[in-house]
Amino acid sequence: MKLIGKLIYSHIGMFLTAVLFLTLEAACDLLQPTLMSQVVDEGVKLGNSRTVLFYGGMMLLVAGLGAVGAVMRNICSSRTSQLIGMELRSRLYRKVQSLSFENIDRFQTSSLITRITNDVTQIQNFINGSMRILVKAPITCGGAVFLIITRTPKLAPAMAVILSIVACLIYMNMKIGFPRFRRMQEKLDALNQVSREFFSSIRVIKAFCSEEQEESRFGHAAEELEMAGISALRTAAVCAPLINLTVNMGIVFLLWRAGRSPWNGIGRLMAAVNYMTQMVVSLGMVSNILNTAVRACASADRVQEVLEERPAQNSEEPAGKSELEMEPLKGYVEFRNVSFTYAGTGRPMLRHISFQAEPGETIGIIGPTGSGKTTLIRLIPRFYDASFGQVLLDGKCVNDIPPKALNHAVAVVPQKALLFTGTIESNLRWGKETAAMGELEAAAKVACAHEFIDRMELGYGTKVGQGGVNLSGGQKQRLSIARALLKDAPVLILDDCTSALDAFTEKKVLEGIGHLRGEKTIFLISQRVSTVMRADRILCLKEGSLAGFGTHEELLAQCAEYREMYISQMGGV
Repeated sequence: MKLIGKLIYSHIGMFLTAVLFLTLEAACDLLQPTLMSQVVDEGVKLGNSRTVLFYGGMMLLVAGLGAVGAVMRNICSSRTSQLIGMELRSRLYRKVQSLSFENIDRFQTSSLITRITNDVTQIQNFINGSMRILVKAPITCGGAVFLIITRTPKLAPAMAVILSIVACLIYMNMKIGFPRFRRMQEKLDALNQVSREFFSSIRVIKAFCSEEQEESRFGHAAEELEMAGISALRTAAVCAPLINLTVNMGIVFLLWRAGRSPWNGIGRLMAAVNYMTQMVVSLGMVSNILNTAVRACASADRVQEVLEERPAQNSEEPAGKSELEMEPLKGYVEFRNVSFTYAGTGRPMLRHISFQAEPGETIGIIGPTGSGKTTLIRLIPRFYDASFGQVLLDGKCVNDIPPKALNHAVAVVPQKALLFTGTIESNLRWGKETAAMGELEAAAKVACAHEFIDRMELGYGTKVGQGGVNLSGGQKQRLSIARALLKDAPVLILDDCTSALDAFTEKKVLEGIGHLRGEKTIFLISQRVSTVMRADRILCLKEGSLAGFGTHEELLAQCAEYREMYISQMGGV
């Protein structure tokens, strides 16, 4: 509730305005039974038509004021809750962007999506309901109890018993419901995870005819969500009728008491019954909104987990020179006794790696699957921080370089080509937003992408589906390379980004990139010896350790692992 309280406090002016109109509405509702009793006891009973008209007119006036109050509090509550929802989603989105890969690894993607969407919606609905109902219900219920006791003091003991039973029911509902609603949200995470995997892998699933298997997985996740939902909602299903039963028993007691002893005016009896009915409605509202509160508290707890997550890396600029005051980075990269372990694994992925890459040098990185090639280059742009040792750029530890300066100094083409919904041009401009059309075409030509773009009817204006679904794997890789070239960073990392290209196209792409030798420090990762053998020097990894580092000829002569890969791929030395 702490998070929800802070959100409400940040819009306390609008909240109090809604409460003011809500109080007006509640007061008007409470006046109606009293005015009705006056109509009956002083007008109808005595045959006084003027009194009936007077109090009838007062009832219409009060009803009108109540309607105005209801309309205004609806406007205030809806506007405030929507604004809070927007702000909270934006905070979560910014927070996720500030987290490092290590932090994000601790949250599943589906869980983050659920927290930004469904969990925030639960909080938003509760705040809206609290401004519309939660404040009104106690006012109406409290006012009704007060008026019953003051007008009919004999009912005070019965009111005390009823309210005590209702308070116990509400307390038990919240205590039992909270863990169940939290579990329900977790099961919703799991269902979203299965759905996300299905939609992102639908081609593979159809290729392997695994529809039935995936349907079974989805059905299992949906069934678990169903059971969690039933368990959570069962508490609410029991609590609300018990509250209604308790208050209705009070109404029965009231009528029984009126039948056994003289009652001072039929109008007062009608007013008392109306007030008891208002109590039933109000307590039902309280029960419903508290059920929403239990779910909102569970959601707020999950949202708070993300907001309070401390970034594993400090994204603030270090003390000293700012990005603008720093000299342009040239691309000298050095690893000093670097080791790295992914959080929660306990097994080092890299062990005591040391090497230097001179500015303008091309470094090939090769090794078996799982040897740590991708992990190694992820430490340069600080996707992760080294567990031990230092990664340096131009003699400065990357941890001490302003994040924006480091980002501008390193361009990365990942293993999996990632494109965004939009056009080919808009995707390329991720590398340089202000690039002229000539720059886009030049980068595309180096990456051998211009030819296939030019053959398309709309050229660079061709629409790209989500993830580049309407492009081949090779086309997506070439666009990713062109995008990185547009960034014009002194360090260029190519992480096995030509794997989907045929040998001829790969040769042309590498020749185009080869013209950048001397201008950029290039890290070229590949599983193929033919791809890295023309690099200035080659770094060979084996099980996270440095097996060899040198030229192609030096490694053939001195590194057994590299020689074995060469023989297996090229057919001999």
